[in-house]
Amino acid sequence: MRMFLIIATAMVGSLVQAASLSVRLSPDAENPTMPTMGDNMRFHSVITATAEEPVDGVVAWISLVEIDPGREQPVDLEDWSAHKAVSAARLEPGEELETTWPMRLIQDGDYRVVVSVTARNQDAVFASSTVQFHVTRKPVVESRRIFPVAIGLPVLLLGMLGYRRWHVGHFMRPSAKGFRGHR
Repeated sequence: MRMFLIIATAMVGSLVQAASLSVRLSPDAENPTMPTMGDNMRFHSVITATAEEPVDGVVAWISLVEIDPGREQPVDLEDWSAHKAVSAARLEPGEELETTWPMRLIQDGDYRVVVSVTARNQDAVFASSTVQFHVTRKPVVESRRIFPVAIGLPVLLLGMLGYRRWHVGHFMRPSAKGFRGHR
C-alpha cells in the first residue's frame, strides 16, 4: 500500500508539472509558400505559465531536424539562426512569453522545427507541436551559361586594347611632313 502511495504521489506531481507550461508554435503568415535556399522564414512561439504558482528560470530554445530519408538528423543552427534561445527570470500564472524566431534557409530538404521549454523549478521539458516545411534547391550557375561570359569578356577587353594600340600606332604616328614644319 505504501508503494502505491509513493507511485500515486509521483504521478500526481508529474501531472501538475506537465500542466505548468504550454508551448504553441506557428509559422509567420508572410513566410514564402515554396521556400528556396537563401530565403528567410520566421516562426512565432507563445509560452504560457499554466500553473497556479510562478515558474522561475524559464528557458526556451528552437530546434531544427532534417527528415529526408537517409539524412535524418538534428541540424546545427549556427548558420541558420542567430536567435537560438530566449529566457525569462519568472513567469507569473497566466503570463505569456512571445518570441519570434528568424531562420535563414541554408540547405535544401525536408525539415521540422520545434520549440522546447523548461524551467529551473521543473523536472520536465515541454515541446510545441512541430512545423514541417520543404526547402527547394536554389538554381546554381550553369557552366555552359557562364563559359561564354568568362571567356568572352577577357577576349573583348584584349581586343579593345589591341585595337586602341593599333589605332594610335597606325594613325597617330608622327610623319616626316608633320614635323618638318608647315610654316
